[in-house]
Amino acid sequence: MSLFSAFSSIDDSVQARTPTDTAVKRLDGIGHVLSGLDISAIQTQADVNRTLWTLDAASKCVRAVLAEFRTQPATEQLVRKSRNLIDLIERARDQVVSFEASDPILS
Repeated sequence: MSLFSAFSSIDDSVQARTPTDTAVKRLDGIGHVLSGLDISAIQTQADVNRTLWTLDAASKCVRAVLAEFRTQPATEQLVRKSRNLIDLIERARDQVVSFEASDPILS
């Protein structure tokens, strides 16, 4: 089961009504993309590199969304969702790095 599986069922048809809704929808989209990552399927160093690159890019995207909407009143939902997503990205990254370190073929 993917760390990001909660994002796999996001309803894209919901329209954003406020700037905060737009930010939350973008964060959901980042999570949705990450829900397709399967860390257990990593077999090669290229898989490790691609996964780490994807996680790093996603982290930068979350931070970019936060930066873009920093002038908006920070809602609890936006702060909570961004922190949760960043925490999940960091946990997934740690798993990939530890997986890489424990497999002599990938190291």
